[in-house]
Amino acid sequence: MNIISIVIIGFIVLEVTNVIALYFFPGSKYANSIGFFKAWDKSKQEPELHDLVRYLVNWVAGTKLIFLLLLTVILFTADAQGFFYTALALIISISSFFWRLFPLIRKMDREDQIDPKNYSAILGLMISLLVMVFVAALLITGWQ
Repeated sequence: MNIISIVIIGFIVLEVTNVIALYFFPGSKYANSIGFFKAWDKSKQEPELHDLVRYLVNWVAGTKLIFLLLLTVILFTADAQGFFYTALALIISISSFFWRLFPLIRKMDREDQIDPKNYSAILGLMISLLVMVFVAALLITGWQ
C-alpha cells in the first residue's frame, strides 16, 4: 500500500460521511451538509422550492457516491501509475471548488446567508489542506 492509496482511503472516509449526511441528515451542520445555508430552512416554507432543493442535495450525494465507488475500484485495481494519475485527477477535481463554489459561498457568507459566520473561510481552508495532502502524497511517491 503506497501513500497515495492511504490518502485516497482517508478521502473516501471523509466523503462517505458527507454522503451519509446529505442523504439522511441534510439539515445537519456536520460533515459539510446543507444545514449551514440559511436558505435550507427558508425553502421549507415553499414545498415546491424545497422539493427542488432536496432533489439537488440528493443529486450531489448520488454523484459523490458514484465518485467514491469508482475510487474504491481504483484502490483495488490500480498500479503505481494509476494511483499517480488518480491523485492528479483528484487534485484537479477538488481544486475546481475554487472556480465556482468558493466565490459563491463566500458571497453568501458576506450576505449573512451562512451560519456560522465565516464558514466559507473554514471550508476553503479545509479544501486547500485536502489538495495539499494529495500534492504532498504525489511528491513523496514521485513518478514510479
